[in-house]
Amino acid sequence: MPLASTVPPIRSGRPSRIRPVRRSVGVALAAVLAIGLSACAPDPVNDSFLSGDNPGYVAADGAIVEIPVAERGEPVTAFGGVTEDGEDFDSAELAGKVTVVNFWYAGCAPCRVEAEDLETVWQEQGGDGVAFLGINTRDQADTAKAFSAEFGVTYPSLIDVDTAEAKLAFAASVPIQATPTTLVLDKQGRVAARIIGPIDGTSILSTLVKDALAEDS
Repeated sequence: MPLASTVPPIRSGRPSRIRPVRRSVGVALAAVLAIGLSACAPDPVNDSFLSGDNPGYVAADGAIVEIPVAERGEPVTAFGGVTEDGEDFDSAELAGKVTVVNFWYAGCAPCRVEAEDLETVWQEQGGDGVAFLGINTRDQADTAKAFSAEFGVTYPSLIDVDTAEAKLAFAASVPIQATPTTLVLDKQGRVAARIIGPIDGTSILSTLVKDALAEDS
């Protein structure tokens, strides 16, 4: 199986009474700036898809990575937010389930292509042991709801554009640098598989979900 890449932790510098405060402020400002830039920056998958050049593929590490159990990192950091329907959501609701997490936005061409396939897998495998969650990284609720209505998507999506809380929660495990990105989390909340670009049918995602379900708790 392919191996997953890891992200090295950020290390702090020498301590002092004043500098930790300045450093914290600097880190916070950097995070806010990064979120702002990501909201308006070109999206490589979307641009590639629209131009017809290798749709769904980004960089040399390939579009699909399945991570062996022994090589998975820590569970994704807890996160929450509000769904497109205005309902509060807490990631604790996903505990013990295999979870498919899809990062998307309405203007993303490959997101529109894969929407029906994602919904099909949800209808076939969603239930007590499997959860689906969309994370919309650019739109407000009305736009997200219109997309879901147009493409018949019935699982919930978080509206993450204002806080990027969900996107930041995943950053330590697998930075989300292209849209769409679909992750499969195992029952412990660890990233078990990643698909960059549209899922291209239902068979691959279905297999990844079944593999995660078959693992020991």
